[in-house]
Amino acid sequence: MLESLQPQSQPEQQAGTQENFDFKRFVLDLFETIGLALILFLAINAVSARVRVDGFSMMPTLHDGEFVLVNKLAYQTGAPTRGDIIVFRSVNTPDLDLIKRVIGLPGDKIVIRGGKVIVNGQTLNEPYIAAAPNYEGEWQVPSGYLFVLGDNRNDSSDSHAWGYLPIQNVIGKALLIYWPPPEWAMIDHVKIALAAP
Repeated sequence: MLESLQPQSQPEQQAGTQENFDFKRFVLDLFETIGLALILFLAINAVSARVRVDGFSMMPTLHDGEFVLVNKLAYQTGAPTRGDIIVFRSVNTPDLDLIKRVIGLPGDKIVIRGGKVIVNGQTLNEPYIAAAPNYEGEWQVPSGYLFVLGDNRNDSSDSHAWGYLPIQNVIGKALLIYWPPPEWAMIDHVKIALAAP
């Protein structure tokens, strides 16, 4: 009787060992997958950001509710240029991110008069705006700052209202609209070339 029981217990032990090994392998695979996902998540967040456009200040270029991918490394080796659409921390509300177009660089003289934006004496050709600005003013951009405006000039809280943007507040350069899918498109950064002031 003992002899007949021993051969049966050996396969049962092997099955139990196999199940134990399968469970350990499953747990190890699960931790590897979670670890890899976490590393990818941190790496992607280190080089990019995703922001939602709230409001109408960048129309017609960007619309309320669109999601935009932002390159956080764009200005690690260079500086913003005129025409770039950038995401930055608000100067008035630190936990609020805004998106605007760079119009003036450090040292630029900005004049807005008669519905025209003039940078260093040259009137900008701005096919991307919703309407000509109905306000006026003059600004001299100091070192370390930018002058930014929304494309919807008359419905935008920007440099004409609150002043200059510290370059250190810039998060990155907007790259593309990725949501909703019908709106998917690369963002047009119109290069504004001007003579030096």
